[in-house]
Amino acid sequence: MISSTHLKIIKSYSRPRVKNDNAHIESLFRNLKYFPSYPYQGFPSIDEARKWVSNLANYYDNYHLHYGISYVTPEQRYSGLDIEIFAKRQKIY
Repeated sequence: MISSTHLKIIKSYSRPRVKNDNAHIESLFRNLKYFPSYPYQGFPSIDEARKWVSNLANYYDNYHLHYGISYVTPEQRYSGLDIEIFAKRQKIY
């Protein structure tokens, strides 16, 4: 049996029913809820929900330009393509 210590899992001491206790999760939920195709009526099945979240994650990581990382995608940042993009931007201005 694998222990939680082996997996480096630390027990959360978050307070229950306090909406702003976990800022990272609250930010994720806000992004989900305000995405234009968010289905406010709910999902017809768990598979549809998983498909929607998978498509959102793909868009968010590969196409959405992020303000916090100088208007490049996370994929561009982590693959090193951002350096070339920034160099091209310098030439334009």
